[in-house]
Amino acid sequence: MLVIGGFIGIVNHSGAFSAGINRLSHVMTGRETWLIVIVTALISLGGTSFGMAEETIAFYPILVPIFIAAGYDAIVALAAIYLGSSIGTMCSTVNPFSTIIASNAAGINWTLGLNSRLALLIVGTVTCMLYIIRYAKRVKADPTKSLIYSQKKEIEARFLKNVSADQDHSKLEKHHSLILVLFASTFFIMVYGVSSLGWWFEEMTTLFFVSAIVIAIVDRIPEKQFVTEFIQGANDLLGVALIIAIARGVTVLMDNGMISDSILHASAAMVDGMDKGVFIVVMMFLFSGISFFVPSSSGLAVLSMPIMAPLADVVGVPRDNIVSAYQFGMGLMAFITPTGLVLASLAMVNVTFDKWLKFVLPLLGILIALSATTLLISVYI
Repeated sequence: MLVIGGFIGIVNHSGAFSAGINRLSHVMTGRETWLIVIVTALISLGGTSFGMAEETIAFYPILVPIFIAAGYDAIVALAAIYLGSSIGTMCSTVNPFSTIIASNAAGINWTLGLNSRLALLIVGTVTCMLYIIRYAKRVKADPTKSLIYSQKKEIEARFLKNVSADQDHSKLEKHHSLILVLFASTFFIMVYGVSSLGWWFEEMTTLFFVSAIVIAIVDRIPEKQFVTEFIQGANDLLGVALIIAIARGVTVLMDNGMISDSILHASAAMVDGMDKGVFIVVMMFLFSGISFFVPSSSGLAVLSMPIMAPLADVVGVPRDNIVSAYQFGMGLMAFITPTGLVLASLAMVNVTFDKWLKFVLPLLGILIALSATTLLISVYI
């Protein structure tokens, strides 16, 4: 976790992410519908690959003025960014903070169940895109249909006053393009290494460390500055690392004190004979409820999987379905839970929580149905 934090810190320091978004915003001027599609897809890809969430905060000042100038409202930009991140992390495929840690805690290879999560990622991302586009077109045709129409002048004054016509977003430096390619390639290599070469945490850690060094060389970061930025990036994930350690400590205490055995025995008696479909859907909603109190994906995985995964054996459900239920349940709650990132994102665009709920709840209902259907197909087929 610490090395991945350093790796992301180096990429952020290079400015490649911001440069890529700036270039994209320039190219898509006048074609904002495609901008919705591309931004949502790219951030969803970031969410599913490395848990892109807090990093999206930096994109709001860049993208909100573009959408407002195009005749949309701030909710469109908010949705493209936040929904993209949420659906990506909800359907994590190679995300080390959820998929890999949860699978490891469940005692299985993280590539198990990958196909069903990938399928929901594609369907869920397209659903989010269509939902945002539908709302965006309605607002553009009639601005009074905006959920935040009463704040229109206030939000425009806030975001358009700093937009400079002199800003040149037309170019993406060659070294930024190369860094983005190296960043994406790191995850492709990780997937190949784990699935075909028997890699695990030591090899993955080495890969991210080497990639950070290569990116630093490409960006010509001096040695001392590289160390500083790498440590700062690792520091950003120190809390995550501590949560994993503490959660694992709780698991060790529960195992050695036979508390886990007692809970598992009682739970096994409750689910014995339960239909597989009912069981997996109940698990999804259970994880969703627990995530309100434990919003850390890695912490929840380490804390809950040693107990929940063996229950799948009792019912006859493969353990990778429990990992999927954990991801879907936690991801669904992330769309609305005030203990997560949503309030910080809303504050960035000056949208109140009640307006966000009014916008997102119909979509959440659709995603719940898609998630439950995916889980049912997985356990029965």
